Amino acid sequence: MESTQSYQSWDELIILGAYASFAIAILILLYHELRLVLIKDLKEKYDYINLHEITYFWYAIIALIIAAALYSNAMVARVFDVKGTTGVIVRVFYTLGFSAIAYISLSSLVRILYPRVVERRLQKVRNKPRLSPAGNPMRKLSEEEEDVHLEQDQIDQESSDIHSVDYDVWIDEKTGYKKIEKYMAYQHAEECSECGFVTSKIINEEIEVKPTVNETGLLLKHYRCTYCRHREAKEVIIAKLSSNVK
Repeated sequence: MESTQSYQSWDELIILGAYASFAIAILILLYHELRLVLIKDLKEKYDYINLHEITYFWYAIIALIIAAALYSNAMVARVFDVKGTTGVIVRVFYTLGFSAIAYISLSSLVRILYPRVVERRLQKVRNKPRLSPAGNPMRKLSEEEEDVHLEQDQIDQESSDIHSVDYDVWIDEKTGYKKIEKYMAYQHAEECSECGFVTSKIINEEIEVKPTVNETGLLLKHYRCTYCRHREAKEVIIAKLSSNVK
């Protein structure tokens, strides 16, 4: 009788642990979304999403895995009435096996599918109309228009294939207020030539041949896929130096 009550007490604690893990998962997601709400500047919001969204989402997934493993452990034990030392061993191995399978399955989901969700969210934030300090809606300039508002070094950075940089220029046409936002294009994933998922990122760049006034240069970009671990290098031609570059 005491043994049965003891197992029931453990099951109740396990179920409470499952509920707690589920609550932690929800709190992680709510914390992330709350921080996004509190960030008013859209460029800062973009950078926060780019740096942290997948990490917080993964933490929430792990908490959900733990919750599911604990809850199913208690339910399976009740259905099959496993007790004693053998029952404890079975339940431990079941929990570990369930967690491992769920981790492997969901890690693929996070690494393969969720980056697409993040990229769509980033583009939405990047293109969302800005407001100037005067409260007027700002217009995002086209590539042809923005060069007039950029410094020469910024134009050179945009045109360079080394550590690709992109600038967005927003202007309040009523007051003339201008805002320039810098985006590091090389930080974003590309489609992997091996597995086909958008999980390949630049890990290193090196100049094989330096460009001169008369000759183009050669840049080697090294990629690594975060899913299938495929590595490859791509050659990029570097434009000739302009004649006024010393």
